[in-house]
Amino acid sequence: MATDTKALIETAVTRFLEEVPALQPLKLVAALELRARHDVQLYRVELPGPKVTRDIAGDARVTLSVQRPLFNTLATKGHVRDWREAFARGEAKATGVDQVLKLIVNVVERQEERARTRKAKV
Repeated sequence: MATDTKALIETAVTRFLEEVPALQPLKLVAALELRARHDVQLYRVELPGPKVTRDIAGDARVTLSVQRPLFNTLATKGHVRDWREAFARGEAKATGVDQVLKLIVNVVERQEERARTRKAKV
């Protein structure tokens, strides 16, 4: 089960970075909390890579907290827009160093703007 979760996390990170290629060179250690009913699974995700380990990420600059069922859906079918909506609704939370969080939000917004511009021109 743990290897399936690691593969799912790698899939989610890879898909996200494919949609926002400007974040690919970012060097970052993130903690991922997958919350279920009575359980919280902690993972350490290191970028670039991603290198995923089931461990407490004491050196994490960003912590993501997501309900497990929602993460499963977003990892396999979600796009950047879906992730943003989850954060906007409070279903996913990100905490950590403000400068890093602002950088990620800024890059994602610019990528979405580019995508909208391309669609409008076509």
